[in-house]
Amino acid sequence: MNLPEWFKIRLSGIRPVTNTLRKHSLFSVCEEARCPNKSYCFSVPTATFLILGDICTRKCAFCSVKTGNPLSVDDAEPVRIAQAAQEMGLKYIVITSVCRDDLDDGGASHFANTIKTIKTRLPDVKIEVLTPDFLGDVEALRVVLSAVPDVFNHNIETVKRLYPLIRPQADYQRSLKILNEAAKISDNIKIKSGIMLGFGETFDEVIEALHDLKDCGCNFITIGQYLRPFKNNIPVQRYIKPSEFERLKKIALSIGFDYVASGPLVRSSMNAHEAYNSS
Repeated sequence: MNLPEWFKIRLSGIRPVTNTLRKHSLFSVCEEARCPNKSYCFSVPTATFLILGDICTRKCAFCSVKTGNPLSVDDAEPVRIAQAAQEMGLKYIVITSVCRDDLDDGGASHFANTIKTIKTRLPDVKIEVLTPDFLGDVEALRVVLSAVPDVFNHNIETVKRLYPLIRPQADYQRSLKILNEAAKISDNIKIKSGIMLGFGETFDEVIEALHDLKDCGCNFITIGQYLRPFKNNIPVQRYIKPSEFERLKKIALSIGFDYVASGPLVRSSMNAHEAYNSS
């Protein structure tokens, strides 16, 4: 299925950020997930750091990140991320990870160490974490939140009905539980989630998901178009028109979200500082 005419990928220079990531032996989800906005974001510059390696223990139908047996945790990684962020002059940092179901805490302690290390070196920087569901382990969630990120993000990715197809090793209610617990544990941390469209969901199912997220205490929501990264990923069922994204934005705002980014090329971490600055 060819891209419709309203898709315009922004192309800019990416070499400085790429060089910095390579210099410090770091991964970015921008590269590993084949994000269409990589060129734009790297030119700003910004990057979403991918911690805990580049091999995931899960295999979601939409994702291009490698699946397999991950390597051991790199305890020096938080320091290198702080160094890279300082060299890039970042004021807002997004940290995400592959799923590490092989670890007792799902990688929560590494998230916390990364947050603390960055704050020690760059005390004025704002930090957003985009975490897995930690298999529903609330204690692991508490470990991450104890490091006090400014924004806690966990993407539900799709509607409830499609979870067995799109995210077979995840669970819709479990993801909502993590978001709800995060909202209850930390009054001062903003809660965020994201959903992609184009998997075959109905409009009503998307609205239901928006209500579920708001009921869980989400402050920010991102809504974007799924783009197939490789032929072995699930095909796009439909390209959603910009007018539909705009309609969903208005509905989400009416539901009570503080900030809504909705559009074909919207991604969870793109221009993430805008949501925080709007609150």
